[in-house]
Amino acid sequence: MRKACRALSWPRSSHRYRSQAQDTRPLRRRMRELALARPRYGYRRIHILLLREGWKLNHKKVYRIYREERLALRIRRKKRKYASVVRVPPPKPERPDQQWAIDFVSDALADGRKFRVLTVMDVCSREALAVTAQTSFPSVKVTAILDRLIHGRRRPSVITLDNGTEFTSKHFDAWAYRNNIKLDFIRPGKPVENCFIESFNGRLRDECLNVHWFETLDEARLILEDWRRDFNETRPHSSLSDRVPKLYLQNLLGIRKPALKSIAASRWTSAAGSAIGGRA
Repeated sequence: MRKACRALSWPRSSHRYRSQAQDTRPLRRRMRELALARPRYGYRRIHILLLREGWKLNHKKVYRIYREERLALRIRRKKRKYASVVRVPPPKPERPDQQWAIDFVSDALADGRKFRVLTVMDVCSREALAVTAQTSFPSVKVTAILDRLIHGRRRPSVITLDNGTEFTSKHFDAWAYRNNIKLDFIRPGKPVENCFIESFNGRLRDECLNVHWFETLDEARLILEDWRRDFNETRPHSSLSDRVPKLYLQNLLGIRKPALKSIAASRWTSAAGSAIGGRA
């Protein structure tokens, strides 16, 4: 062997070398499982989930494997013709329940019947307070849902909303007056002024509505509620330093509780097998 290496000008140390690289097959398998259960998660959020499960690796290795396994997302971005600028930047809320934001999202069942989803979130903690599906949302139903939320927690000081008929009705105005809640209406045609709920609705459509095929309204309500809990208790949020809203809220209120663990076997993730669409 010495003579052969000398003839080929090949170092014997290189010939005897054995790779010390770790087997990445378990990691690749786990990343594919996470990507299948959460088809709209990028490599950064998958990296955070892996860290929660005890994997010791940095984001660069996750990104390399993420690309090699062809798990990358294809995100379509609309070209802006002009920049939307808010004339007066709204003050940033400093405590939970200081400012809520509400809006609607539309979708359809498998048979073509339309339904709407009322979304309510706390702007400070980014907590999803309600994601409720109905065939229609008159003002009375909206206030009934808000009453249930207020009964279980502190009432908001301000609610940011658009100029839909459900929110501009006399009934809704009287409800806000009785509860001493200020209604902060955005300017018509300026959804950027309610940017937090618009961003939330985008995540809802991208990660839930677009990857499920709802046979009935009850099935839609079940999946939406599971997604809301997953959003509050598992999904990392970059605006909260990759924490979850529930843990962030506990820290704000000074509540000492064990850190939340990843809920990989929830009903929402188990429904990924029936999801429509897929990865590019």
